[in-house]
Amino acid sequence: MITGSPTLRTPEGERELEPWDIAWFVRGPNGTHGLRNDTDEPARVVFFSTVSDPELAVYPDEGKVGMIAGFTNPDVETIRGWVEPK
Repeated sequence: MITGSPTLRTPEGERELEPWDIAWFVRGPNGTHGLRNDTDEPARVVFFSTVSDPELAVYPDEGKVGMIAGFTNPDVETIRGWVEPK
């Protein structure tokens, strides 16, 4: 978090971030998170990731699984999609 005061949502609840706060997340349901800016001020954030290719992400609020593949290889088309578990 660089500037602003966005709201971070995790399985433990929500909290407002302040400049220079740091947050990290484990893989899986315990690492579920979302970030939104409920203020009128811009928020600047920096993200670092260990995302692999292909990657799957669970969106429990929507009951879906997101998939992306090929984004690290400029020679193939990037594939994106949603899986809706039964």
